[in-house]
Amino acid sequence: MLNLYLAPSSSSSRRAKKWLIDHGIEFTERDISKDPLTADDIKRLLRLSENGTEDLISTRCISYRKLKVNFDNLTVSQLIDLMVNHTDLIRRPLIFNDQQLQVGFSEENIRSFLPRHARKELLDDMLAHADAVETV
Repeated sequence: MLNLYLAPSSSSSRRAKKWLIDHGIEFTERDISKDPLTADDIKRLLRLSENGTEDLISTRCISYRKLKVNFDNLTVSQLIDLMVNHTDLIRRPLIFNDQQLQVGFSEENIRSFLPRHARKELLDDMLAHADAVETV
């Protein structure tokens, strides 16, 4: 099952949710501003990430600047504690299943969550459109 962790105030979160709905993809939704992530939730996301906490921590948020912490000197446990206690440090949306994680919204990357047959149909449509343009 696909999971969407979002904050309704985030435009990227709203775009991701709309994209999933528009493409008929079933997902469970969690508003992490009302139902914050636990340390176990963050550990699960870290296992799916390619770059660890770098993928999850928002360096543009107010808390990041206000904390004045050298994040490079913190242990993973300390980073997880900070994310639990300062939920706005976590980038949004978080879209994931048991195999992959996408942080933020990218229409190109979110397509990887489409079922294989749907990706094939999209590719066939794009190729047909490209052929039609070529013949004009």
